[in-house]
Amino acid sequence: MAVWDLSVIVEDLGVDAPPLTIGVTSDLHIGGVILKLVEKTQIKRDWSDHALWWEQKQQWLLRTAWTLEKCGIHADARLVFMPQHKPLRLGLPNGITLRLRASFSSPVFHTVLEICKMLNIRHPEELSLLRPLEEKKKKKDKDSVEEIYDLTEVPLTSVSQPCLYNGMPAHFADSPKTEAVYKMLSVTLQPPAPEAIAKLYRPASVVDKAHINSRWLDSSRSLMQQGIRDNDRLWLRFKYFAFHDMEPKYDAVRLTQLYEQARWSILLEDIDCTEEEMMLFGALQYHISKVSQSEPQMLTSSAAMDDLESALQCLEVKMEGESSSASEMLENMTAPVLNDYLKIFRPKRLTLKGYKQYWFKFQDTSISYFKSKEESIGEPIQQINLKGCEVAPDVNVAAQKFLIRLLIPAPEGMNEVYLRCENEQQYAQWMAACRLASKGKTLADSSFQSEIESIRTFLAMQKTNSGSQGNAPTDDSINTHSLVSPRYHKKYKAKQLTPRILEAYQNVAQLSLTDALMRFLQIWQALPDFGISYVVVRFKGSRKDEVLGIAPNRLIRIDLGVGDVVKTWRYNNMRQWNVNWDIRQVAIEFDGNVNIAFSCVTADCKIVHEFIGGYIFMSTRSREKGNTLNEELFHKLTGGHEAL
Repeated sequence: MAVWDLSVIVEDLGVDAPPLTIGVTSDLHIGGVILKLVEKTQIKRDWSDHALWWEQKQQWLLRTAWTLEKCGIHADARLVFMPQHKPLRLGLPNGITLRLRASFSSPVFHTVLEICKMLNIRHPEELSLLRPLEEKKKKKDKDSVEEIYDLTEVPLTSVSQPCLYNGMPAHFADSPKTEAVYKMLSVTLQPPAPEAIAKLYRPASVVDKAHINSRWLDSSRSLMQQGIRDNDRLWLRFKYFAFHDMEPKYDAVRLTQLYEQARWSILLEDIDCTEEEMMLFGALQYHISKVSQSEPQMLTSSAAMDDLESALQCLEVKMEGESSSASEMLENMTAPVLNDYLKIFRPKRLTLKGYKQYWFKFQDTSISYFKSKEESIGEPIQQINLKGCEVAPDVNVAAQKFLIRLLIPAPEGMNEVYLRCENEQQYAQWMAACRLASKGKTLADSSFQSEIESIRTFLAMQKTNSGSQGNAPTDDSINTHSLVSPRYHKKYKAKQLTPRILEAYQNVAQLSLTDALMRFLQIWQALPDFGISYVVVRFKGSRKDEVLGIAPNRLIRIDLGVGDVVKTWRYNNMRQWNVNWDIRQVAIEFDGNVNIAFSCVTADCKIVHEFIGGYIFMSTRSREKGNTLNEELFHKLTGGHEAL
């Protein structure tokens, strides 16, 4: 075979170094090319992380057994020989920036796995990388250089579960510097300064919220293929809001970073909440920052699962929880029954709210109502199936207002129904039942009681301690600007907000740091808009842009002008979804011959396809035993035709 010249740029020789030229034949494999290059450089070093990058095709040549002919490489190919792991600047949810080594040649999904393994974050499949949003730059800020914590020397671990030493991964325990960085990852930082909040991007509309979702990187392609170069800046964020197996013992970093992401979503008004909820969020943040100052060792000491005994105990409890006795199974088979007098109201345009009282019965996943208790033997006035509906609280404990807002899917859109409860007790039970029914679960489900408890706890935290109001603590050091979102600063003065935050604080002041973090995340997850990622789309046959909300269990069609929910489709009614990659259109088929199709306006259709596939992947995890992550299945569900 004829020998021809192939010139390759070797990155390690420096920017100005000329390319190296080697004589090759078309049947030489990629491994052979690398061998010739290394020999020609005459540099003795470890080249094992290096690989060839083909510039014109924007692809890595990682199959070293393939020949040049099979790869389609000719003399005009521009090849670069460079390391696969390079430094990357990574912005974390808590605002600190790390500089670490990341793989530029693996699919982003795998790169995130490696990063999370190093930072000791379990369940890395919930996170991903995205291009940062530009911050508003002030002229004065020109000189301010952001502080970057360098972790490029910390080795990437090959083991799936890093060994812990004093509660932190061993690779962080090497030097006081890296130890300090790990503390910053695993302990909540002080509330941000108001100036910092003012500088950050705040979405003003649903379209703005959709803007951020166009910036996610493609999980099935490498960083290099997506135009990311060494020392570029990316954000690491939770992308899928389906959190599996939260264990404060092991999840110090994961819990802290998730709390920070939740806190920012509330401060930057990325997610809506009521005034009472905002005061409670403010109080919890105030408490968390207070406690984390006084007990900074708390998280690391409880994370120290070095002793086998506590690990075995943990396992024992889990196994006991999984096995259930015959009497328990019997108890579960006889489902609790809910029936009571409630008031119902169906808002029609231009009418005043008129609530009417009926006798209500909850059965399986449906609500039926009758004129009175006596008539409940006969036919109901109406039966409403709650499977797939949206449930939102409308509560003000001080005003004794306990409303449940239901959005019921109907062929022509969503029907709105309000249920009014008399007291907390009744509200907690019916609200819990509605939430379960919306997920297709009945009252027999084991989570019914815990759902009631969490609603009760939430109500108790909203209560103001009217008795002790006179001697409520006053604190001048409280900075309300860093605890509640800017909207409430336009509405109230700081001296009006302080007593309200401190009032709510009295209900949470007894909580430990871990409990306070968990409670904050619980209330955040109970918000009606929690976990919805927005994309502007155009539905087939429609002439106007609309918004598609992608939630952990459903897709939501939202009217762009009014912001109202038009329709909801649940994933468990989904038969299949396809993407026509030529016209960039997503088509989904649901049970009952329901077909929808849309093209994406703000984000690439690959991002939407990945969100849907990703959430379906998340729902398969609980059934899988052990901590092994099925990477292949993730790529099958999210990769699209490129991955196959």
